[in-house]
Amino acid sequence: MGRPPAEAVLPLPLQLLDGLRRARHVVVLTGAGISAESGIPTFRDALTGLWARFRPEELATPDAFVRDPDLVWQWYQWRREQIAAARPNAGHLALAALERLVPRLTLVTQNVDGLHQQAGSRQVVEFHGNIHRNRCSMDQELVDVDVRGTRRPPRCPRCGGMVRPDVVWFGEPIPRACLVQSQSAVARCDLFVSVGTSALVEPAAGLARLAREAGAVIVEINPAETPLTSSADYALQGAAGQLLPALAAALA
Repeated sequence: MGRPPAEAVLPLPLQLLDGLRRARHVVVLTGAGISAESGIPTFRDALTGLWARFRPEELATPDAFVRDPDLVWQWYQWRREQIAAARPNAGHLALAALERLVPRLTLVTQNVDGLHQQAGSRQVVEFHGNIHRNRCSMDQELVDVDVRGTRRPPRCPRCGGMVRPDVVWFGEPIPRACLVQSQSAVARCDLFVSVGTSALVEPAAGLARLAREAGAVIVEINPAETPLTSSADYALQGAAGQLLPALAAALA
């Protein structure tokens, strides 16, 4: 999708820029903060409208889907409508540009909205799945079915099981392939960047520790302090939509 919008280059640590220029493999971990800059509420935000009396932790679980599949399905349809109206922001575009500027970049995202792919990123590991896909709740295989306008979970054409969003719910493990791919990339990277994540949710939060053990430079980009801030080599406080374009512009 081209280069990120032109931005005034922010003052960035020269050693960080030197390290980025020398890096052979960069791993970037993104969290809800970067998508929030595109208008997508985080799970920590209170629900609004018809869903104001619920908490995400009450809806995004296997037990909730078994107990009331229609309710959970309708909530995800509402979330899909919110996400469909969002567009990649300058931070997403900058990461796609960085992928073309460094020898290798692995992007691990905790977000399920697909905005990184829309922005042009190619090497994306979706830690928590993708809300635009669906899978069978029985055999766990992906299902290609038109769900537009549906208020009840469709049935799997193979086995008749209920179709669910292809996302990781509370209490479910990260898909093994995603976990292995992420940990393998981190173990071989020489620069690790955490963007817009609280650094609290495991196992994603543990990727920074693995990167440090591997000798990588640790960079954090976040508007607020997190448990990672004090141990990061470079903690850049601010919005991803400002700091990431500055990094990409400096490298270009």
